[in-house]
Amino acid sequence: MGDMIKKVDWKRWISNNSVIVAVVALLIVATIMEGTTFFSFGNILNILRNNSIVGIIALGMTVVIITSGIDLSVGAQLAFQGIIIVTVFNATQNVVLAVVVGAGIAILLGLGTGALVSRFAIPAFIVTLGSMNIYRSISQYWMNGGGLMSKGEHNDAFLAISGTKLFGVIPMPIIIWFACAFVVWIIMQHTAIGRHIYAVGSNEKATKLASISPIKVKCVAYMMGSVLITIASVVECSRLGSINSASSGTGYEMDAIAAAVIGGTSMAGGKGRIWFTVLGTLTLGIINNLMNLAGVNAFLVGAVKGAIIVAAVLLQQVLNRNASNN
Repeated sequence: MGDMIKKVDWKRWISNNSVIVAVVALLIVATIMEGTTFFSFGNILNILRNNSIVGIIALGMTVVIITSGIDLSVGAQLAFQGIIIVTVFNATQNVVLAVVVGAGIAILLGLGTGALVSRFAIPAFIVTLGSMNIYRSISQYWMNGGGLMSKGEHNDAFLAISGTKLFGVIPMPIIIWFACAFVVWIIMQHTAIGRHIYAVGSNEKATKLASISPIKVKCVAYMMGSVLITIASVVECSRLGSINSASSGTGYEMDAIAAAVIGGTSMAGGKGRIWFTVLGTLTLGIINNLMNLAGVNAFLVGAVKGAIIVAAVLLQQVLNRNASNN
């Protein structure tokens, strides 16, 4: 009887913490394959920095998915927001104003998406697929298919957002990513709106009976996602000193969804943990890094990511079914 209880508890633990198992397994594989090279301080920093932008977006994606929604427009919105931010900065040479304008527009975009999804009951997949094409198309029209560079007498201040290193060692994009994760975690775990987001994703009808407005909650979730996209866009624009209407943000939606799902966020809604999404992002980063170190063809990266998403969802279904049966 005791062994049976332990077995059930073990299954439940794996079901709830599969991303930890995945990260540990990957670290073991990395040690075997590329031990010294992989675990060098410079390589670890590169993994964190290279995945910080997707990591920030994935935080917002997690919040949206918890409401049982999805946002396919995140990559295109990053490019759209980036063009706005760089345009405002070039015109005013004011970094704060550029970021505030970008965040303000992001709130409006998130509000619009949330309203269409919740108020008018249009599937999130359709709304965000449409907005993805709208953002990308407007961006390319605005820039004639090209890009935009930041410039001016205060350009160094703009580039310093991503170019600065804490204590001269840790790149600022990593700090921004983890700071965003901490703030989102606080919101989701220690505020009423966070509890309402989980409640809406778990049982929307029950929240209505509890006098919680699913419309307001979903609008807030999409607005949070859009603000995080703005932050990610600022980091990317600052790091590169430019934004491209055609290529910036391409594929970020798949990476963000994969990070959230690998981190245990349920596509059915109501379940997800912010710090596990961070681990999910790192899982993708480690896989990409190992593939690069091993010299795997870059064209296969997309196939691997797609397989990971399917495998992660399949694993969720199997583990959850086994846990509930026991």
